[in-house]
Amino acid sequence: MTEVAQNPIVILPGVLFWDNLYTGMKKALAAYVPEKKIAIAPVNLHHWLGFPPSPERSTNRVMEALDRTVASMQQRYPEEKITIVAHSGGGTVALIYLLEKPFQGDVYHRSLSVGKLLTLGTPFHTTEHYAKIKTDFINAHLKPGFFDRCKVVSVVSNQYTGSLEKGVIERMCYMFYRNALGEGNVAGDGIVPVKSCFLEGAENVTISGIEHLPTPHTRWYGTKEGIEEWIRWL
Repeated sequence: MTEVAQNPIVILPGVLFWDNLYTGMKKALAAYVPEKKIAIAPVNLHHWLGFPPSPERSTNRVMEALDRTVASMQQRYPEEKITIVAHSGGGTVALIYLLEKPFQGDVYHRSLSVGKLLTLGTPFHTTEHYAKIKTDFINAHLKPGFFDRCKVVSVVSNQYTGSLEKGVIERMCYMFYRNALGEGNVAGDGIVPVKSCFLEGAENVTISGIEHLPTPHTRWYGTKEGIEEWIRWL
């Protein structure tokens, strides 16, 4: 089995996903790190959508849930650096959280407790409106010195290449990729194109054979098979 760092882990769900979808991921990670050192941020659909609907405030609501979880882990393991493992759009929320700059009025100061951010299929470059609110903020505030205090690893799969000339899956991928990046004939994980996940200053890792969505009977980032592809960077 691959030897990995034993730091506490906080899992952050992706946009429009909720914490219970990641219980299998937590159990699979427990093959490498004691399960008591792994926590899932308590995020649900209300955090992402709001009521009444206010998706532009989703980052603020999710950061609050993330902060509670990081604070709890920090209290339990005060001498250890925490690793945040964030899926999809949760990765941009986590990075904004760690930048320690006011985002729509909210700012947190726990970066000294977090030593690494590992993102899975996180688009750092996108044309999608609500995601762009986050990526524009990151582009404006992320400086090279940030990586001196927090290592960032951006993982993405190249499982599917979008195409309008092939089957249904490739056509769907084409539409998702074009919505995110403006072009569809590129490789990605079925939802997010590989090029969207490249972040300057981070360690950018491309894996194969893994899908984006945490749906039953798929090899997505949080399954045993998916984790085996990226665990060495944990």
